[in-house]
Amino acid sequence: MKNLDWLRLAALSVLWGGTFLFVSLSLRTLPELTVVFLRVSLAAAAFWLFMLATGRHMPRDRRTWGAFLVMGLLNNVLPFSLITWEQTQVEGGIASIMNAMTSCFTVVLAHFLTRDEKLTARKAAGVLIGLFGAYVLLRPELVGGVSMRGLGQIAGLTASMSLALAGIFGKRFRELTPAQTATGMLTCSSLVMFPLVMVVDRPWNLSPDLAAVGAISGLVLLSTVLAYLLYFGVLRSAGATNLLLVTLLMPVSAHILGAVFLDERLYATSVAGMAFIVFGLGIIDGRIVRWLRGVKASDPAPFEARDAEEK
Repeated sequence: MKNLDWLRLAALSVLWGGTFLFVSLSLRTLPELTVVFLRVSLAAAAFWLFMLATGRHMPRDRRTWGAFLVMGLLNNVLPFSLITWEQTQVEGGIASIMNAMTSCFTVVLAHFLTRDEKLTARKAAGVLIGLFGAYVLLRPELVGGVSMRGLGQIAGLTASMSLALAGIFGKRFRELTPAQTATGMLTCSSLVMFPLVMVVDRPWNLSPDLAAVGAISGLVLLSTVLAYLLYFGVLRSAGATNLLLVTLLMPVSAHILGAVFLDERLYATSVAGMAFIVFGLGIIDGRIVRWLRGVKASDPAPFEARDAEEK
């Protein structure tokens, strides 16, 4: 990758790691559904302003908007709601580790739902190691029955599975620009969340403090709008394989931000679970094996050839 791609990647890991900090701060005076609604609706408004300012147009056919709705449910409504509730039970650092399991679930689901992304022995090994890392995190919460912390982490794993499905489903938007996809997806997410928030949270009775307002602003502008723009920039320039590094770096930045600003504890099980998950993702990505074989990370060709043989 180019130096600019590395800088974008590092910035993206901090922005997405900051998601868990911003959510933790906003939850102090705002309920979960309201936090999710504000995130998607304000981000949708920002993208609409961007579309208008740049003179770009949105598709108008029902089929595309139906796909936007499904994408919004899988990529925003369900995972954001689950992760936000998860953070009422566990620290943001732990939630970020569970979120890193998205790549493991993507590899497994893509094997069954796509024709060109089948499991190989290497990827299967990486998935198993990652799942073991999730088990290390969950095990203390399952002894003697499932605790609320355990339920929170299970919600995080479910969110990761939804995000994995969204990644696979999102391939159908290749003919649209990233801005069009993000705008349509976030708009549909906002429309779904609106009645839920009105009925459940009654937001007109809420009194958020300045910290919550600042956290929501950071969540929308930094961890959603700017993060999406960086995400698609790295995807175009460096490819999906290199983009997987974000899932390796994000838990680290989330833990650091949580420790610095929220005094969150770093548990031994968190370190062990994160180590296994990161190691598993590194095997799925192929970097660890290439490193052991002395192959440069920028030269994946020998590895891809071996994957083709395993298929």
